[in-house]
Amino acid sequence: MRIVVAGGDGFCGWPTALHLSNQGHEVTIVDNLSRRKWDEELHSNSVTPIASLEERVGKWKELTGKEIKTYIGDLNHYDFLREVFRQTEPEAFVHFAEQRSAPYSMIDREHAVFTQQNNVLGNLNVLYAIKEFAPECHLIKLGTMGEYGTPNIDIEEGYIEIEHKGRKDVVPYPKQPGSFYHLSKVHDSHNIMFACKIWGIRATDLNQGIVYGLHTNETKMDPMLVNRVDYDGVFGTALNRFLIQAATGHDLTVYGSGNQTRAFLNIEDTVRCVEIAAENPADKGEFRVFNQFTEYFSVQELAEKVQKVAKEEGLDTEVSHLDNPRIEAEEHYYHAVNTKLRDLGLEPHLLTDKVLHDILQTVIEHKDRVIKENVLPSITWK
Repeated sequence: MRIVVAGGDGFCGWPTALHLSNQGHEVTIVDNLSRRKWDEELHSNSVTPIASLEERVGKWKELTGKEIKTYIGDLNHYDFLREVFRQTEPEAFVHFAEQRSAPYSMIDREHAVFTQQNNVLGNLNVLYAIKEFAPECHLIKLGTMGEYGTPNIDIEEGYIEIEHKGRKDVVPYPKQPGSFYHLSKVHDSHNIMFACKIWGIRATDLNQGIVYGLHTNETKMDPMLVNRVDYDGVFGTALNRFLIQAATGHDLTVYGSGNQTRAFLNIEDTVRCVEIAAENPADKGEFRVFNQFTEYFSVQELAEKVQKVAKEEGLDTEVSHLDNPRIEAEEHYYHAVNTKLRDLGLEPHLLTDKVLHDILQTVIEHKDRVIKENVLPSITWK
């Protein structure tokens, strides 16, 4: 299958591109290298040293004989995107190419506006490109479980049946996003659903949980292929932050009570879920939604898991609590459905002590690269 991976230089996109290529698909990466530019803007970095995209794909071809073509450009530039579609004729378009950080979107007005313009308009360009140049192409769009928020009822997969004044209907599940970033994802979902209805596009919205982990079978093949480990207060996840803090002798800093619960999945499952979606495409005109996660944990539970593993590595660390920089419920119900991908063959990789040990050992190896003043939050929602 001819597959474009937009955002293929990023944390999820890079291992996905390698995995799809390794499975025999003809993969093209489209990326504007913005993730690297945001590191420069924020004076931050990946704990693991990251080679250039050119070096990465060159090493992949050297090791496997498989070529991954690259196009450097922005989805918001339609002339560029049009040419990509003309030259690649994609059968599937995997869309990771969005600004993915809630804190980044909350820095100030400029960053909020940029996030919505970049994400919503870039995605809208992709929809028009599919309509114009590849109407049979299957859009596989990375959404987020954060679109749903933390409702006091079970989170269904995209749709919910309701009864109101004696009548029933199946409607899109209500969204309660928690940042301008998450709002951009909601807007994407609405635009895709509308495009499927009016143009007959086929699309899968993968509402992805928070991704953890470092290695996949492909990224382990050579140090040149290693994935990013983000840890700063803008792009780093809570789990990565805790691992970095354990490795550098810092308390594990939990925001607020730590009872905020979120959905998670291993990076190995991210690449497999995209593969499953690509090989089992949506029907023409169908907008389907998969909740892409395997487990959920509270922030406090994550900190305690990292504390336990750190002690086994000889690192004594304490769990402390910070004032929460976000506006979010800290005590809430959380239960979400995630059966569709399992029904199609997903076999989850869970958050075991071994997984945490593997990431922690990599962090310890590169801990001298950590810019310590970047670890704690500097952005607030207020």
